[in-house]
Amino acid sequence: MTTPLADRARLRLSLVVAAVVCAVVSARTLPVKMDAISEFPLPICAADASSGSSLNKVEVISSHALPDIPGKRVTVVRVTYGPGGFTPPHRHAGTVTAYITKGQIRSQLKGGPVEIFDVGQSFFEPPGAIHLVSANASTTDGAELIAIFVADEGAQLTTLIEP
Repeated sequence: MTTPLADRARLRLSLVVAAVVCAVVSARTLPVKMDAISEFPLPICAADASSGSSLNKVEVISSHALPDIPGKRVTVVRVTYGPGGFTPPHRHAGTVTAYITKGQIRSQLKGGPVEIFDVGQSFFEPPGAIHLVSANASTTDGAELIAIFVADEGAQLTTLIEP
């Protein structure tokens, strides 16, 4: 016999797995280009302005309302960091699961250690967690991750943290 909490956990896991598979397949077969500034405000920077900040970008791959969870939306985003690229400290409105597809990503949530994730690894951010470090671990090679957001419909997905 399962509990409602266990059923919800299985549903969430199924959604995340489906979103990752969809993101990877979509990214390889039919990438959707959208205006990252208007669709997904996530400022990404380079450690040195001359290090190729134009190689940093955020692309919304897909975004869909979840018909079986009214008021919720899943959004899949590809974040590409050029050498030395990073995102300033921020938080997200909903849950985020990130899957590394290229290079190495350095990450730290407030209260946790700095970690380095390799291709094929993933990490999870609970709603409202402060993401202190999100960066390319390399100053010579690019890095990329796919981020899957599950948040309230119409929510601002990313909010920068003021120093």
